[in-house]
Amino acid sequence: MTRKEKIINQSLRLFSLNGFLNTSLRDILEAAQISKGGFFNYFKNKEDLFHQVLSEARKIWREKNLYGVDRIEDPIGKIVRILKNYRDRYLMDSENFPGGCLFITLSVELDDLRPHLAKEVNEGFVRFKGMIKRFLDQAKKSGRLENGGTTGEITEMIFSGMLGASLMYGASKSRKDLNGTMKALISYLEKISASRNRV
Repeated sequence: MTRKEKIINQSLRLFSLNGFLNTSLRDILEAAQISKGGFFNYFKNKEDLFHQVLSEARKIWREKNLYGVDRIEDPIGKIVRILKNYRDRYLMDSENFPGGCLFITLSVELDDLRPHLAKEVNEGFVRFKGMIKRFLDQAKKSGRLENGGTTGEITEMIFSGMLGASLMYGASKSRKDLNGTMKALISYLEKISASRNRV
């Protein structure tokens, strides 16, 4: 791991635990064991670091949540795999995200105080919802989606359920509650799916 990678990695962990605004440059320097001058060799300022941390967090998110999705043909099965990955691979990743979902933490924290940064975080949510809706549209087009509402409504329900599960798990660390929420989402998808070929 290079020095720059170490700064990004440690900042990712700190932002997950404390948020961006509540993490000081001193906190970052201490965690990465680097001098202030060393920091500014790689980053113009803390906001520059934010962008690079966000990029790394998105890369990890894709690796964790999209694992195995490309090997599944059934579009509903793809969503079920994402939900399972979110539960088992992403939310359980205490190495990178010890404080829980970084994107939720940043979105809530930055909304009023740094709206331009919150907008960048929220763009990821929009893209994710777009992906889920595309899978649902594919399922509907192929006759694999039965009556359960519009694909837009189902997308919002899945997304809201995932956010709720993440918030509750971040607060309680109850695997039982997390499993219950994710099981309910998966069960709903299976009920409205005409396809019987599951993950």
